[in-house]
Amino acid sequence: MTSADLLPAAADRQAGDPPDEHDIGRLVVSCTDRPGIVACVSSFLYGRGANIVQSDQDSTGAMGGRFFLRVVFHLPGLREELPRLEREFGEEVGAKFGADFRFRDASAPTRVALFVSRYDHCLLDLLWRARRGELPIEVCQVVSNHPDLAAEVASFGVAFEHVPVTRATKPAAEQRQLDLLRGRADLVVLARYMQILSGDFLDRAGVPVINIHHSFLPAFAGAGPYERAKERGVKLIGATAHYATEDLDEGPIIEQDVVRVSHRASAGELARRGADIERTVLARAVAWHCEDRVLVNGRTTIVF
Repeated sequence: MTSADLLPAAADRQAGDPPDEHDIGRLVVSCTDRPGIVACVSSFLYGRGANIVQSDQDSTGAMGGRFFLRVVFHLPGLREELPRLEREFGEEVGAKFGADFRFRDASAPTRVALFVSRYDHCLLDLLWRARRGELPIEVCQVVSNHPDLAAEVASFGVAFEHVPVTRATKPAAEQRQLDLLRGRADLVVLARYMQILSGDFLDRAGVPVINIHHSFLPAFAGAGPYERAKERGVKLIGATAHYATEDLDEGPIIEQDVVRVSHRASAGELARRGADIERTVLARAVAWHCEDRVLVNGRTTIVF
């Protein structure tokens, strides 16, 4: 294991992040850019006794572009104050700028459901990192269209549900999956789930869905990617984590990475190294999403 694998507790936690503690909140805002947004947000938080400890912002255009802001702040009694903060911010700031926003208690873990088929490397990596406290998540459910990994998941004390999927049973299977998620999950992660989720499922799930793709998109779509990569003599292999949409592998990209390979590497070696990249890229994407670092802007993302 290298330092790059320690997520987010070490290498991938950005310098200047506040230490983990209670009464730390996060606020993310997006709206049409115009003068006064940062001043208004800062004044609002100051007026409620909050101390801003970190702030990141970006704009697609100085006037009329889309503005994005992520603020980390300290406020005693944060958990009790959040409902009031949300209501008053909406009235005083959100309405003024036509802003989309959300507040979050940074100490509250994100409830995550993991979907998987037979490949176990991403699933077990996320479960391991969650157990060690390296990801700010609570895995509430594992769902698989195969029973193979039930014992592995049970060893982590996480609920496992086998939901077979065929062309004929897909609507009923997706309904069962939705029933399992309802009110329990804030995020779904496809940890090498080899089924295409329907647009109806994505709409009704009501939470973001993150997928890991076994290449540096777009490349070698379909079956046998590493065999095809070997045949083409590739010198780089990679992975892409993105939000799932109805358009297969076309969702906003969160994170990507690559590793160099030699012509001497077998297809099996390429697959092994690809699995390492998939694990790391997916863990980064999940961490950044759960730390409110990822803001979606149409087909792309802003990652602070």
